[in-house]
Amino acid sequence: MHPAAPAYLRVVRASGWYDLIVTAGFATPWTYALVHRLLSAGGETAGLGAMPALTPMQMLYANLMGSVVVVWSVLRVVRPLPLHGLLDGAARVLFSLWQAYALAHGGPRVLWPFLVVEVSFGVVQLAPWLRAHATAAGRDGVRRS
Repeated sequence: MHPAAPAYLRVVRASGWYDLIVTAGFATPWTYALVHRLLSAGGETAGLGAMPALTPMQMLYANLMGSVVVVWSVLRVVRPLPLHGLLDGAARVLFSLWQAYALAHGGPRVLWPFLVVEVSFGVVQLAPWLRAHATAAGRDGVRRS
């Protein structure tokens, strides 16, 4: 799949929808309090542990992240472009790193399903760019010989 292919743009749009659905609840203090309770209850029920107690700073950072991700998600849903997939893939590498870091340092195991999705969308969105780059580098190497 090439980054400009319609199938790739469908992946970019799908990742936007996923992010919008998953993070819209983080965007306001009222909805994040509900999401926090749901994640804690779901984590406890599944044996993955509860979320840490809600603090004003945690609320602030959740709301900031939720607001930015909602805007970024809407952009990818409304106007998916190859560059959006590249940038989203890079952002997913960062999100995956920080989720893995949190898990390695005692974060709630309820993060695992989110980490799996982050890594999956990251791989799917970055792989075509890496293949295109490798192909271009191979062609350039052939020309120089």
